[in-house]
Amino acid sequence: MAYDLKITGGTIIDGTGSPRFVGDVGISGGTVVALGAASAEAAQTIDATGRIVCPGFVDIHTHYDAQIMWDRLVSCSPWHGVTTIVMGNCGFSVAPTRPEHRDLIMRTLENVEGMSVDALRAGLGDWGFETFPQYLDALESNGAAVNMAALIGHTAARMYVMGEEATEREGTPEEIAAQRDLVAEALRAGALGFATSKAPTHVGYEGRPVPSRAATTDEIVEIAQALGDVGGVMQATVGRGLSHDEFARIAETTGAHVSWTALLGSARGPGSHRVELERAREIAARGLPVFPQVAVQPIQFEMSWKAPFIYEALRCFMPVSQSDLQGRKRYYADADWRAQFKEKAGNGGKIGDRWARTEISYLPHNPELEGRNVQQMADDAGQDPVDWVLDVALEADLEMRIIQDVLNHDPDDIDELLHDPTTVIGLSDAGAHASQLCDAKYSTEFLATFVRDRGSFDLETAVHMLTQRPAEVFGISDRGTLAQGKPADVVVFDADEVGHLGKRRVYDLPAGADRLISDAKGIDAVVVNGTIIRRNGADAVDPHGPLPGKLLRNGKG
Repeated sequence: MAYDLKITGGTIIDGTGSPRFVGDVGISGGTVVALGAASAEAAQTIDATGRIVCPGFVDIHTHYDAQIMWDRLVSCSPWHGVTTIVMGNCGFSVAPTRPEHRDLIMRTLENVEGMSVDALRAGLGDWGFETFPQYLDALESNGAAVNMAALIGHTAARMYVMGEEATEREGTPEEIAAQRDLVAEALRAGALGFATSKAPTHVGYEGRPVPSRAATTDEIVEIAQALGDVGGVMQATVGRGLSHDEFARIAETTGAHVSWTALLGSARGPGSHRVELERAREIAARGLPVFPQVAVQPIQFEMSWKAPFIYEALRCFMPVSQSDLQGRKRYYADADWRAQFKEKAGNGGKIGDRWARTEISYLPHNPELEGRNVQQMADDAGQDPVDWVLDVALEADLEMRIIQDVLNHDPDDIDELLHDPTTVIGLSDAGAHASQLCDAKYSTEFLATFVRDRGSFDLETAVHMLTQRPAEVFGISDRGTLAQGKPADVVVFDADEVGHLGKRRVYDLPAGADRLISDAKGIDAVVVNGTIIRRNGADAVDPHGPLPGKLLRNGKG
């Protein structure tokens, strides 16, 4: 038989953890039809001699829910070998949303996920959907370069049922039942699962908590029972009243996989991650499918004082979040307000040495300070770093950005977390915090840092961790491995060169809004359902034409 595409002479790693072997991959009709030996001719051929050939990477924690409607190539995840994405994490889906609530949802996304509301308004246009089933249909008809799976978000469902009061109060039994019905409806239509958050950092418009944070634990557990009724996975972001015990309870009562974000290195002081790991192991020993997500890189934000996301969970920032630009400047200049901030974040505060991991990244009125360490400059000036950095920001009329390693900054901690059998790689946050971070490069970061540079994992194990492992945790049944009869999602990369080129700022979102992106290196080709979508660092498909990505309803497609 003739193949549509043949990948020849590569070192094949199939995603299962099995030993590598040299051979060919024959692809026809979007499916792998030959693996190892593929002797027939092909319409297209990729010579993969000296390269690794493996399944496409599966990113279980993205926020492309809105962006995918105008950016069908889903940049920049495929650049780094990702061929399947899961959206709707942390409860922030864009459906279900009533027309009268659209602006509230967009303003929530602007604040909590760093998405420009002007870009959202321009990019989503008239939306074209209200219910979650309609959103899934819109995804399918719109098309994408990669495979898509979507979680229904608690924040969206809660606002759909309760309106603006969703940010303010507990739900009534009738409102909780209505949300459970919405989740069941979404699952029956093909949603992958249900997502929620109680994280104190998830602050929405006007400094309000996002709707899911106003829910009681019992509300969350009750809504999650829809997963037992219909089937699906749960993703949750930890916070007060939603942690190990609650995840175990949900897994036990529903039978659903529960994956939570995030188990980060020494997040609550040196060695604190080991306490969390021990709790996770205890739950796993009970046979319950609860999986902490871990990040492969520091949680590093590039923050403007105009939109201080990193600190908006602090009580003293609530009035700041509710203020316009001039109001924010007045707070930043106020000595009493600074004293409250320094109690949490200054030298001797509860955040520790974070300012020693902070640099100025953008300061057009004084560019010679760009790239310099904030703590060092504050020490030289004999000031607390909070006073120093706010003085400089005010002098610049807040036209200033800082880069801060917020959490997960010790690679030894990350290494320890990655090796634990209870964990799964996640938290790329691709598509979120667009102007503040770009962790869509997580896969190339992992392969460069923990496989090649540190030698912590062999390639077979590493590929399994990027492919089959996340797919299985999230119930994505036909992705994550290379095998005959399976969909042909493939990455070809150079193990000696794979990595990324850092981050750069571009202004390519709707309405000219900015974002950070990261270019990959060492990725020769990315194939989705048998179609080459990236080749030698460039897109290989027309963003306005037919695209090969499929909507994975209930994890299948």
